[in-house]
Amino acid sequence: MLPDLNGHFGIFGGKFVSETLMPALTELEEVYSKAKKDPAFKEEFEYYLKKYVGRPTSLYFAERLTKHLKGAKIYLKREDLCHTGAHKINNTVGQIILTKRMGKQRVIAETGAGQHGVATATVAAMFGIQCEIYMGTEDMARQALNVFRMKLLGAKVTPVDSGSKTLKDAISEAMRDWTTNVHTTHYVLGSVLGAHPYPMLIRDFQSVIGKEAREQIIEAEGRLPDYLVACVGGGSNAIGLFHPFIADNAVKMIGVEAGGLGIKTGKHAARFADGSTGIFQGTKTYVLQDKDGQVKVTHSVSAGLDYSAVGPEHSYYKEADRISYTYATDKEALSAFSLLSETEGIIPALESAHAVAHVIKLAPTLPKNKVIIMNLSGRGDKDVQHVAQLIGSSKQ
Repeated sequence: MLPDLNGHFGIFGGKFVSETLMPALTELEEVYSKAKKDPAFKEEFEYYLKKYVGRPTSLYFAERLTKHLKGAKIYLKREDLCHTGAHKINNTVGQIILTKRMGKQRVIAETGAGQHGVATATVAAMFGIQCEIYMGTEDMARQALNVFRMKLLGAKVTPVDSGSKTLKDAISEAMRDWTTNVHTTHYVLGSVLGAHPYPMLIRDFQSVIGKEAREQIIEAEGRLPDYLVACVGGGSNAIGLFHPFIADNAVKMIGVEAGGLGIKTGKHAARFADGSTGIFQGTKTYVLQDKDGQVKVTHSVSAGLDYSAVGPEHSYYKEADRISYTYATDKEALSAFSLLSETEGIIPALESAHAVAHVIKLAPTLPKNKVIIMNLSGRGDKDVQHVAQLIGSSKQ
């Protein structure tokens, strides 16, 4: 089962960090390995997912969207109904329970769209653990509501004004903090990125999404779906949905990246459309980089998809032709944001709207007896003010 003992998914993954961080990664790997075999850990994790997060989330048949598109049946896995409004909290609950087991009293995290930061601050507050969140100033400006939420929850929010002032720069600053405070602090990484064991353990925590969806669609339709669709930034919501279906070859899986202003403009975050294999922030994976290996500046209307690399397991499945990857542009995502809101009364996160945009293209091409499950990874409250600035005048 992937990854191997060294954290490799084929040629991807691994550990590419400073010597200072190797003991912390080894400690995390050992603690998680023991926790997986401990019924008490599983019981505690599942308790908080049920009683605090609100799992299981529903699998909702989007009847009006299905009728509008005149094609395949569309089901939404409603991660937007989780406490804090996104799938991110599944992972933070798991990691902060591990933090307690390591005896550490401080956590740090990075955030782009703010949902991982909010989820980390929320669980840290619930467990009484000190919390600091690193966030690019560009993202802070477009996610002001989430910045206030994190502060309200007792977290320190540290602005990052270097580089592109977005997610990759926030990760770099969090890594510097961790290097300095490695003995007292756990880094709650937010997606299936970074050095081993993060891509593995975060995938495992998020796989609750696909496990529930599998049971729910069999109950609803009496069979497995034909397609799974999810947006891909780092890739945790997507791999969380996809992983429990990997062995089901009849189930097609599609990850949707941020096409930004279009691939030819260079202003996007579509790693599989325009990237190449490289090493970035602890792992070997697909990276947007120039011919000299310098990481390119990315762009997306969605802060949560605005990142230069992708999780190594996604790179493995892309090369293995098990998962297909495409992209949606800013314009397509904004249109999808409005359509789902108007047809189903559900305002999606701008990240999730990229997946909706692909479903809008896919569903009409399929017979009405086909079934699509789309992961609605988060709700759009955090994005409404930003979207209003972009399309508000057309809604007057």
